[in-house]
Amino acid sequence: MLKKIIHTVTTDPFKIIVRLFSKFFIVWVSTKKNIEIKGKLVLVGYPLIDIQKGSALYIGHNVTLNSRNKGYHVNMHSPVKLYADKLGAEIHIGDNTRIHGACLHAYTSITIGKNCLIAANCQIFDGGGHDLSFSDVDNRIHTTGTSKPIVIEDSVWIGINSVILAGVTIGKGSVISANSVVVKDIPPMVLAGGNPAIIIKKYEGEKNNKQTSMF
Repeated sequence: MLKKIIHTVTTDPFKIIVRLFSKFFIVWVSTKKNIEIKGKLVLVGYPLIDIQKGSALYIGHNVTLNSRNKGYHVNMHSPVKLYADKLGAEIHIGDNTRIHGACLHAYTSITIGKNCLIAANCQIFDGGGHDLSFSDVDNRIHTTGTSKPIVIEDSVWIGINSVILAGVTIGKGSVISANSVVVKDIPPMVLAGGNPAIIIKKYEGEKNNKQTSMF
């Protein structure tokens, strides 16, 4: 144990500060009435958690929120951001899910299942921000748009820099390749990617089970 501490101090002294801050942060978050943490929460770095009055955040057991670039396999440009800013908005994150430097912005509802992998710099938001307002474009700036729930089912892997838009459901076990924009439902057990994302491959047994370099 002592050797491990000495190694950390000499190779990455900031890591100790990060860990201590994470423990205090978890305690502080746990005191919020509209935030429920159902078990162990692993924080790496400092996330942005902004759950407004009248909205709620539910975090399952053994969830990891990674906001620290050091040690991550690609460049992460921002911390994890969990933002629910409308009355009744909810964010649900299932057990064992890992989120790295991604933004979840709920107007209505974002549900992330169990055992999901969400890579760095992903943007997941269930509202458009503004209406199209082509009949009155000068008024567009004053609109707030509509929202539809997002559901990401269990064991989904979302590659870096992907965007998941309002009303989308991604089926269990599916993989979204890097830099994709998902605008419509993705069925279970497929590889999808592109802008807009389309199905690239369907799972047909062990022959399609190898890791790909697309992520």
